[in-house]
Amino acid sequence: MAAPIKFGVGQSVLRKEDDALIRGKGRYTDDHSPSSAMHALVLRSPHAHAKFTLNVSKARGMPGVGAVLTADDVRDLGDLPCLFNLEVDPFTGPPYPILPKDEVRHVGDAIAFVVADTIDQARDAIEAIDVKWTPLPSVVGLVNAVKPGAPQVWPDHAGNVLFDVPVGDKTATDAAFAKAHAVAEVSIVNPRVITNFMETRAAVAEYDAKRDHLTLTIGSQGSHRLREILCGMVLKIPMEKMRVICPDVGGGFGTKLFPYREYALIAVAARKLRKTIKWTADRADHFMGDAQGRDNVTTAKMALAEDGKFLGMDVDLMGDMGAYLSTFGPYIPHGGAGMLPGLYDIQAFHCRVRTVFTNTVPVDAYRGAGRPEAAYVIERLVDLAADELGVDPAELRRRNYIPPEAMPFKTGLTFTYDSGEFEKNMDLALDLADRKGVKARKAEARKRGKLLGFGLSNTIERAGAPSTEGAEVRFDRSGSLILFSGSNSQGQGHETVFKQLVCDRLGLDPKEAQYIQGDTDQVFYGEGTGGSRSATLAGSAFHLATEKVVTKARAIAANMLKVEEADLKFDEGVFSTNKTNRTLSVKEIAAASFDAANLPSGIEPGLFATAVYKAPVNNYPNGCHICELEIDRETGKVEITRYSVVDDFGTVLNPLLLHGQVHGGIAQGAGQALMEDIHFDGSGQLVTASFMDYAMPHAHDLCDMEVESNPVPTKTNPLGVKGAGEAGCVGALPAVANALVDALSEFGVKHIEMPATPERIWRAMRG
Repeated sequence: MAAPIKFGVGQSVLRKEDDALIRGKGRYTDDHSPSSAMHALVLRSPHAHAKFTLNVSKARGMPGVGAVLTADDVRDLGDLPCLFNLEVDPFTGPPYPILPKDEVRHVGDAIAFVVADTIDQARDAIEAIDVKWTPLPSVVGLVNAVKPGAPQVWPDHAGNVLFDVPVGDKTATDAAFAKAHAVAEVSIVNPRVITNFMETRAAVAEYDAKRDHLTLTIGSQGSHRLREILCGMVLKIPMEKMRVICPDVGGGFGTKLFPYREYALIAVAARKLRKTIKWTADRADHFMGDAQGRDNVTTAKMALAEDGKFLGMDVDLMGDMGAYLSTFGPYIPHGGAGMLPGLYDIQAFHCRVRTVFTNTVPVDAYRGAGRPEAAYVIERLVDLAADELGVDPAELRRRNYIPPEAMPFKTGLTFTYDSGEFEKNMDLALDLADRKGVKARKAEARKRGKLLGFGLSNTIERAGAPSTEGAEVRFDRSGSLILFSGSNSQGQGHETVFKQLVCDRLGLDPKEAQYIQGDTDQVFYGEGTGGSRSATLAGSAFHLATEKVVTKARAIAANMLKVEEADLKFDEGVFSTNKTNRTLSVKEIAAASFDAANLPSGIEPGLFATAVYKAPVNNYPNGCHICELEIDRETGKVEITRYSVVDDFGTVLNPLLLHGQVHGGIAQGAGQALMEDIHFDGSGQLVTASFMDYAMPHAHDLCDMEVESNPVPTKTNPLGVKGAGEAGCVGALPAVANALVDALSEFGVKHIEMPATPERIWRAMRG
């Protein structure tokens, strides 16, 4: 059927969500403020590693204080789980208690939870808690942690190593290097960063004593999965005893997906006091208590043939876990290693993967979760290989691409790429970026005292990992449409896209549809949002549910029109047939479906359908990013002047939202490349613990970005879509870094570490 031009799939429909949000009418967790709510705060450790004793008797007796929870009060709870389930032997993680009893392992480690009538009373009680500290040796930084004699974070993990495992084929890789014409090598630090979403985490727990039932309102990326973990693994209560509601969520980027201590503590306090409890993190809580991202140290080598072919790749990768294992923490470096070959034909590959404990905040999935780290390594290495051979970087990539006719392509590791036109992406991007004019622009910039750099990155990432997601399409008696999504939005525009998808098929205006997400009492099933999975899994679930609705509506229409189903035509929401001049719209059928007289035998009343889509395999979005920037010779300040992207996300559902996702990812990648960096001092203190010291990218740090699509639909899901949420971040890190090195090449600079601050660049220019 022809897509309605205003809102059909493939159209740039404006976001339905924005009107309320930009008018300040959004409903975030902190906006949920029952008048009877008590307020909670967390007491955190000022030490990176220490023994401690607590005396909370004074605090418990203070005015307005309802409860002070310590480890003894939550000793029956389960630990926060690590869901790392790959076959790594040995793998035995240490405990991640809701509250540690007598030893803390990072600055910000939680030791007590105070509940009072007002937030000021809670603060007073926090200050009244008597803590006796006995500091212990601590270790910060991956390289320091694996040194002989380094302080131990956990006594059962010698050398601070969780696991040290090989990935790939070392024998074949060694053979490739033995016959290499040349070898390129790079050592890279991928610095630790903090998510810094706009809305800090918050939670409200309401307890119904008559039903012994909790309602948790939480700004999370997935209500059902969060309830499952909290009830089944931590609180140890039946899931029917808890409802989880996720209202508007102001950014997540992976780190709002996990269960955190405060969610369990607020539930315990609400049941204990039989009161409503509210907790909202301030920015300091976020910096010291929420999972952080990246933090890898990697050495990579490429064996090169005389003609520039990549013969083999050998990598040594260390990932910092922090002091505890967060939900998916160990999976990030281990799973990310699988993407290190990029989109090149490198059959001989080996990687040593080590996960390491330090006395710092735990590290977990942050936009891209291992794929930006892998792309940064391979794309920096390819540029260095081009320099080693004296070959144009684009030409070297061209010689090593996996060709479209080789798809599906099994890499030298475990992944099988489904589809892609990698060389075409690059050619389109080079034209979009006007590479032919770079030489002239470099000369013009030099006259202004600027160094112009041109950086290329060809990237591929793994999206929509095998898992499930649910959706429901339901008409009520009036014929009004309601969509229920198991996938939670944190700003991506799910409501707009999923309404587009369903209403296009049903011939309805999206304005006629209601959208509900993030409520375990209303949505029958959901896994949540993460890993660029929503379009693939939730979109496919909505597609399947919609097709079920159309099939049922066809049967009802045939019965009402007294014709065979095969005689019916369905177009733009209307069933028609040449056997009669009558027609029936989907809305008319929906309203009629509640009258048994209109139904054929065996059809239940009502027009609705649920679907759970199971993704059998990953899909692999890919593309080419090109960054052009200028560096001021005198100050080292960087200005991104041009940014061009050609991406392959398969079927494009909404170009406007797709481009917005790419823009946001580029901003985060560029932010890390140029300014973002968490810094702990030698004693484990977080020196960059506020926006006074931690730099964040602003709109003026970026330029207008040109984004075009070269869609190659995948056959791995019914819609042909490939995940887009993290791809911008994957491509931006190496594109910006390669542009920086290109600009600095006249100074003999081969590599510059992130973040490339003006000071670091200024020093590089002066040797």
